[in-house]
Amino acid sequence: MLELEIAKYLKARFVSEKAQGMIEYALIAAFICGVAAVVFASDGSFSSAINTAFGSVSNAASNAASKAQS
Repeated sequence: MLELEIAKYLKARFVSEKAQGMIEYALIAAFICGVAAVVFASDGSFSSAINTAFGSVSNAASNAASKAQS
């Protein structure tokens, strides 16, 4: 009788942990989708800021390279 109760407990615990893991992965996927939606937003506010930052770094690198060659 005790073995049956232990088996039921272990089964319930395993199913519970498996469901918890699936929910955690779903939340992580939803967070990643949300971040991607912000980054690739149609208004371009965040993406334009990133493009401006990369443009500034590119210009600084080009200026440094041209000064090094002179």
